[in-house]
Amino acid sequence: MKDVRFFSQSSLIPQEELDDLQPQLLEEIKLMTAARKKNYDDDRASLYLLEDRDSLKKIKSLINEKRKVDPKYLVVVGIGGSNLGTVAVQEAVLGRMYNQTEPATKILYADTVDSDVLHTIIALIEPVLKNGGNVLINGVSKSGGTTETIANFEVLIEVLKKYKRDYQHYIIVTTDKDSKYWTLAEKKGFSLLDIPSKVGGRYSVFSAVGLVPLGILGIDIDDLLNGACSMVKRCLDSHIQNNPAALSASLIYAHYKYGKNIHDLFLFNPDLESLGKWYRQLMGESIGKEYNSKGERVFTGITPTVSIGSTDLHSMAQLYLGGPFDKFTTFVRVERNNSVVCVPDLPDYASLVKGIQGKSMDEIMQAILDGVQAAYRKANRPFVEVALPDKTAFSIGQFMQFKMMEMMFLGALCGVNPFDQPNVEAYKRETQKILEERSKPMNI
Repeated sequence: MKDVRFFSQSSLIPQEELDDLQPQLLEEIKLMTAARKKNYDDDRASLYLLEDRDSLKKIKSLINEKRKVDPKYLVVVGIGGSNLGTVAVQEAVLGRMYNQTEPATKILYADTVDSDVLHTIIALIEPVLKNGGNVLINGVSKSGGTTETIANFEVLIEVLKKYKRDYQHYIIVTTDKDSKYWTLAEKKGFSLLDIPSKVGGRYSVFSAVGLVPLGILGIDIDDLLNGACSMVKRCLDSHIQNNPAALSASLIYAHYKYGKNIHDLFLFNPDLESLGKWYRQLMGESIGKEYNSKGERVFTGITPTVSIGSTDLHSMAQLYLGGPFDKFTTFVRVERNNSVVCVPDLPDYASLVKGIQGKSMDEIMQAILDGVQAAYRKANRPFVEVALPDKTAFSIGQFMQFKMMEMMFLGALCGVNPFDQPNVEAYKRETQKILEERSKPMNI
């Protein structure tokens, strides 16, 4: 298995500036190392997920049980951290067009309260149920009270009950132990797996949240976790130049201090787009804070954006190369795709675009990326690069663990808590008040 590689030569930050950040980074490395031995008693509890053999055994047992019913569809009902990591891994490893390849089990995501989307999901699964086929529903909510998730879950449960007397056997609930959702699921006889209380949603992809649906689809979750484990070792290295997470966080922070408060993850592979959306939540919720760790009001944050190469070069390159100097870019490339497709060598077409005849699509994409990076250098636009060996579960596991640890380092450098999201809870409270108020009978 090859390692994910990180290149920082074009970051435009001198080494002496990075050296000044080392004491904070080394302190965070100590805290991360300790967290791996603390069970789930630390805010960095996601690092312990990779050590938890008992939990993995339960997860694998449930996966094997549910795969035996030969589900034609798996519907993941969750939002934000409850499904973004799953989508990211699934699309990276199996491809964005996975469902169109007619796999044994297709996957659908009910991740917002949109009537048309939910109607379409029902229209897809109902014929399967009518014909005696099986559909699994995996409801995922860390708090157990996520408005969008519970609303969608209730609708889909009613569909399942119409066709399955033993409908509870086709339902998996993933939530915090002893949440209201947990208690209800226990009462109804649904299959249950817990999310450790200190593992936040955006850090939960290597828990039952991500592993259960990914395993049901046949993705090798051992490979995914082994990739993550290999990256943990690299990201605990006290030699910062050998530590991709610490080095990347240092560069993002240094540019932030220079006014570059937009971080663009520029992914040169369309199957990685959802990986970008997963990272967008990771950075947005972890670093965007009203208060710092000392309780001082700071309104700090870095805005994460996602770009796809080469598609977005034809919509955003003008801004990136000619606009304000407020962005720092991480390019992500895949060194080896699953397939090789070449342009035919057709003399009649050779004059339209020179140099593409007989070349593979990967060669053309690499030339485009090399051209973009050359243009960035000439325009004095800073960037770093991450090279994934391939899109296997091992490589994706490495990348995601790298980025989760990067965010822990970045939180330490920015002086904020990268594990909470108090302002997200504010909208939830207001929504709940509105819904309860509108449920009251009107006085006539």
